[in-house]
Order: sequence, then structure tokens, then C-alpha cells
Amino acid sequence: MGFGQDVKKKAESIRTGAFKAGTHSGPSTPVGGMVASSGPMDDYGYHSEHPYDDNKIPASSPAPSMMSTKSGKLGFSGGHIKGKFSRGGGPISHQGHSPAPRPTSTYSGIGGGGSFSNLIHDDYRPLMDELKDIYRRKIRPLETTYNFEGFHSAPLSDSDIEAKPMVLLLGQYSTGKTTFIKHLTECEYPGSHIGVEPTTDRFVAVMNGVESRVIPGNAAAVTADLPFRGLNKFGQAFLTRFQVSQCASPMLENMTLIDTPGILAGNKQRIERGYDFTKTIEWFAERADLILLFFDSYKLDISDEFKSSIYALKGQEEKVRVILNKSDMVNQQQLMRVYGALMWSLGKVIQTPEVMRVYLGSFWINRPPNAFEDCRALLDAEQSDLIKDLRDLPRNAAIRKINEIVKRARHAKVHAYVIGHLKREMPAVFGKTTRQQELIRDLDKEFQKVQQIYSVPEGDFPNVDKFRQSLRAYKFENFSKIKEPILSVVEEALSVDLPKLMRRFPQGNPLLEQAQRNPFLMADHHNPTDLTEGGEIPPGYWHFASVDKARSTPIFRSLNPIDGKINGSTAKPYLLSTGFSMELLAKIWTLADWDANGYLDENEFAVAMHLVRAVENGGEGVLPDVLPRSMIPYPH
Repeated sequence: MGFGQDVKKKAESIRTGAFKAGTHSGPSTPVGGMVASSGPMDDYGYHSEHPYDDNKIPASSPAPSMMSTKSGKLGFSGGHIKGKFSRGGGPISHQGHSPAPRPTSTYSGIGGGGSFSNLIHDDYRPLMDELKDIYRRKIRPLETTYNFEGFHSAPLSDSDIEAKPMVLLLGQYSTGKTTFIKHLTECEYPGSHIGVEPTTDRFVAVMNGVESRVIPGNAAAVTADLPFRGLNKFGQAFLTRFQVSQCASPMLENMTLIDTPGILAGNKQRIERGYDFTKTIEWFAERADLILLFFDSYKLDISDEFKSSIYALKGQEEKVRVILNKSDMVNQQQLMRVYGALMWSLGKVIQTPEVMRVYLGSFWINRPPNAFEDCRALLDAEQSDLIKDLRDLPRNAAIRKINEIVKRARHAKVHAYVIGHLKREMPAVFGKTTRQQELIRDLDKEFQKVQQIYSVPEGDFPNVDKFRQSLRAYKFENFSKIKEPILSVVEEALSVDLPKLMRRFPQGNPLLEQAQRNPFLMADHHNPTDLTEGGEIPPGYWHFASVDKARSTPIFRSLNPIDGKINGSTAKPYLLSTGFSMELLAKIWTLADWDANGYLDENEFAVAMHLVRAVENGGEGVLPDVLPRSMIPYPH
């Protein structure tokens, strides 16, 4: 799809009302499944008190009276709560007088719904160990023999291969990169600062840790279990502007976020950095699994340094996504024009035949009171798509590791052919300096010779100008000759070992046939359980805020979900233990599986258990025919 078609399609969606305005308004409106705290805000929409910080509210704070029933099983008229808001948009309540512990690896994110736990299945770990072994035995010797490091990048360490997926955030100052990280992690990482002026003056790797702390750049670059040893080549000027910030966040258990300095306009900023900003971006981009380019509705221009940074992403285009942040600061008509202007600006910089994926979003800590609401449904849908992209990242990253090793091995092979060819072209005794200068000058012709001799695809060769510049630092007579045993081992890794490893990767959840999507419709029926009716269910019960996830989450995890979901055959034994009839369980499953894909994620399972408790207290008649939208914790 071209740029014009994409702009026309998006504009038509907005103009014709394909996405209708949400019904909420004001600073206390749920934002994509979250509740924004009211209170004083600065001009940037930042609220000093974090709405999810358990330490802000004493554990002994009395809970509001909720959903009391005759039996007391459904609700609580007393007790205590811990925490201030739920991700679904209401108070979090627990039974009894002791606050239930919040699960440490559950994350709903901006859009709610889902968990980052169990995304990397245990089956991946032995495969990653085997990948490290293949690289160490068969590919790394080729790199060291032909000095691949001097022309491209240093050999990979085990920590590089084992590293969690990395998300690189790029953008001009005050486009919301740091706020986005705080929105995702639900915590403020050490050293972060948010404001309308340029505030982030360094590269920050935000990682998970048991406590909040900062690891300075020099220490991080020599720490064996961190994937940043390659940054040593940028020297002290960069390392003093780099740090690792650790904080306890479930989302960070399976990924690392890289916050970058806001990009400014003009040569002064580039000169005073003291290090090559573009080269640094290129280093992180090669290792990142996802690259997010940030714009906001009032900052669509692309400065010279930002343009250079985007050019440094060449070859990584499949990783790049664009976020148009603060989209609710313009109305619907203006948003259509802003989107078109952004696509026009990107089209002049990013030379790809396909349009880049752009997410419209509004990632505030607290939504400002002057935000427009006429495109709220559109923004919620876009934010849900982005969260799905992030949730899929850990699982896809394992396969991407193999893809990166394959790319690296192919480049190392071509590099070895070129170095060996230049060695062979050198005279034995006299005229070495002159011949070397000739080879460097005619390097493009030497590339063509190598291509013909070894049948190498033209796209596998490095940039001729950069390679020529690197060659000037070496004497060709010291290069290694072509060594067939080393090259044959690499070829074996590419043609046999790595494809075999790919075939052993666990498959995700397959698309189920319609008849398989409800496990209770396929079973033999028996007499329904005799249920007594007459119990009254309060209206507040049919809201996701009343779902007791603290009780259902441990049960869900005990069923060993794959990619954060369980299928009918996995859930069936547990649900049959309720003693309900097959017809009743089929109805509960249909209501809870609101996307009708035959699987329950953590939130859907929690709703299923919520419905089970409703039947236990009020009988089958209390179940609605259609699940109320208030029971779905995120836009769908």
C-alpha cells in the first residue's frame, strides 16, 4: 500500500466515523483500560503521585463496601485493600482483612488484558543453549580469523544471545518517550525526569531488578551478564552518558527498554555530544527487536540529526514502528491532517516501497483536562494494537535471535571471501604498498570479482565506501588466506544446524475449528446440577473491577498456559470440578471467551471464575445472555 492510499484509508475511517467517540470525558476518564488519577498536574500532564504505587496507601485503609450478598461469597462489606486503582477502572478489593498479594508477573498495560508472564516457554531455553553452542563452535572462529570485528561488530557473547528483547525509543525532545516508559512499567525508573524541555540527556537501559538502582555506564559495559560490552568502543565520552536503571516491573521481566536523549536541531548539539550519536543509534538498532519512532501532534518536523538517526536504521526497517503521541490534543479533523502531514514527512526520509506502521496514541500519566474525546475509541484501538505488538515481542524474539545469527553468519562468510581475495591479490615481495592502494581504489571491482568467483548475492556485500575506509587501517599482507575447513563448518551451520533448530521451536496456539472452540458443547450431556435461585446479584458485580484476579491468577498459572492462554482441553478438568452441567459450563465458556477463539487468557479465565461464583450464589438464572461490555477490561 502506498503512502497516499494509507493516508486516504485512515482519513476516511476518521471522517466517516468508523471509529466513534468514546463516552468518557474529563481527567478521570479510563485511558485504554486505566483510570487516570485526578489531582494537580503540570503542563505536561505529569502527576507527582504514581497511581499504582502500593506504598502510597497504607495496607490498613478501609475498603469501600462492595457487592455484599446474602452468603458473603461474592462481595465484601468490610475488609482492607492495598492499592489505589485497578487496571480495569475501579477499586481493587480482596476478601478478608488481609490484603491479597498482588501477582508479581502480571501486566495489563495500556490496553489491559493479558500477562507478560509465560510468554517465553521453558522449551525455548534448551534451544537458546544450543544456538549459543552453534555460534561458539562454528561461526565465531570465522569472525576471529578474518577480523570481522574490525569491519563490522565484535563477536557475540552468551549474554548478547541470551539478552531479553530490546525496544529502542527514538524521537525529538518532549515527544513523550520517558512518559511512555513510565506508562508501560507503572514505575518511575531511577534518574528519569519528565518535562516540556529536553530532560533525558543520556542513553538509559531500563531493566528489571529487585530494587531500584543505577549501574553507571562504565560498570555496565564490563559486566558479563549484561549485553552492553560492545559499547566500550565508543569510549568514555559515551559511557559517561550511558546508564542502566533497574526497577521492579512485571513488564520488564521479558524485555529491556532503551530511552534515548531527545534529538535537537542544529549542529551545536551534535558537536557538543562528544561521541558519534548516529553510530551509537546504529549499534542499538542492530540489537533491538523493536524500534519506536516518536512524534507528537505538534512536533512533526524531522531535524538533521533525527534524519541521520533514521538513515542509520537502514537494513532494520522491519523492526521500525512509528508512534504519533498526544493525538488527543487535536480534534478529529485536525488529527486527519496531522496524520497526513506525518506520512508526507516520513515519505521524504524513509525510502521503502511500503508504508510504515503508525500507531496513534496518547500516553499520559494523567490525561489533561483539555484533551479531545471525539477520537477516543480510535486511540484506544490503536493502543491495544501496540500493546499486542509488545506482548508478542518476547515469543517472537527467540526466533529473531536465529534470524540475526543467520544474517551475521552470511555477512561473515562474504567478509572472509573479500579478505582472502585481497590477500591473494597481494604480491609476494615487492610493490605491496602500491598494490594495496590500487586494490582499495578499485574495491568495487574487486567486489565484482568475488561475486563471480564465489557466486555471492550482490545484496550480501557491505557498503563499499565504509569498507574501503576500514581497509586503510590494515596491511593486506597480514590478512588470512581462504581456509576451506572454517568456511565449510559455517556452511554446515547455515544449511543444517540452524534450520534443524528452527523446526524444533514450539508452535504457538493454532487456530481452532469452530466445533473445537467450546469444549463443553462436544461432550456427552448429563442432568444439570440442581441450583437454587433467588439470590440477588448487585449491578456493580457486572464490572471487571469486581473480578477477584488475586484468587483466579494462581489457578490460571497452575494450568501451564502457553503464550499466556489455555485451551478448552486444559481448562475442562478444572471447570468440571465445579459440578456444573455441561450446558451451564458451555454457557460460561461462551460468555468468558469474548473473542471466540477457543482460548482463555488470564483476564478471560478470571471472568469465567467470576461467573462460576455468580452461579454458586444466585443460580443459573443470574447469568446474562450476553457478557456486559463493562466486564471486558480493554477495548475489543
